[in-house]
Amino acid sequence: MSRLMLLDTPSLYFRAFFGVPESVTAPDGTPVNAVRGLIDMIATLVRTHAPDRMVATMDADWRPGFRVRALPSYKAHRVQPDGGDQVPDTLSPQVPVIEEVLDALGIARVGVAGYEADDVIGTYTARADGAVDIVTGDRDLFQLVDDAGPVRVLYTAKGIRNLEIVDEARVTERYGIPGRAYAEYAVLRGDPSDGLPGVSGVGDKTAAALITRFGSVDAVRRAAEAGRRDGFPPGSLAKINAAGDYLDRAPGVVHVALDVPLPAVDVALPGKPRDPERLADLAGRWGLESPLGRLLAVLS
Repeated sequence: MSRLMLLDTPSLYFRAFFGVPESVTAPDGTPVNAVRGLIDMIATLVRTHAPDRMVATMDADWRPGFRVRALPSYKAHRVQPDGGDQVPDTLSPQVPVIEEVLDALGIARVGVAGYEADDVIGTYTARADGAVDIVTGDRDLFQLVDDAGPVRVLYTAKGIRNLEIVDEARVTERYGIPGRAYAEYAVLRGDPSDGLPGVSGVGDKTAAALITRFGSVDAVRRAAEAGRRDGFPPGSLAKINAAGDYLDRAPGVVHVALDVPLPAVDVALPGKPRDPERLADLAGRWGLESPLGRLLAVLS
């Protein structure tokens, strides 16, 4: 079976930045810890999981307008005075280098205006005709796991060499919900890291109980509006009914888009660099000979 690997690239380069010392620099003294760390991550992923296709997805818009219009609190706590995201000063200059390296290697790099990397991942997953591995440190993408695909998440919380394989059984084990219901659960529970408040007074256990009993947020709401009490933990019925406005808006924020207009790009994993001369120039300028040598050895 063919295997498509989708990289949540911002998640990975943030992890690389904080996991590799800033003392790792280019010949001119510029930090390249995120660049080197990401290259080594990709080499490890290719060696251990053997995808034949790969897409490095990007955030063309880290806080899309359609999500902010639905829920103004979405990632609001991360907005800087200039309107940008909170990115360390020494990481920002490394992102264009990462993009150049990926392009010279020939690894497909896809970001779509108005969407986050999560949405690009969701759309590639929805259109996939084989197995999909999603590499991320973001639990939001657990909503895409699907044993029938099969689609699984390679979760990086414990590092790229100690990935947690998240499938439907793992979602059920971890959260006590049906394996494909993570987004429904997240709508009720909320996620402060994304500025998603959740239903006031509904925590992990209550959210899990409601989604396990009813299957979806819509079904929970229909039961609540009908005045049913069976299946509702004490006090939760009133809380659901009081949260109608939030529950109208939140699902469109939590659910990743599955219909992003993807560009026509070759996603085959390259066996050799697309632009060897450019890659050699980048390797020399930024001191990337060793990590690129390891990656090229794996690719070949």
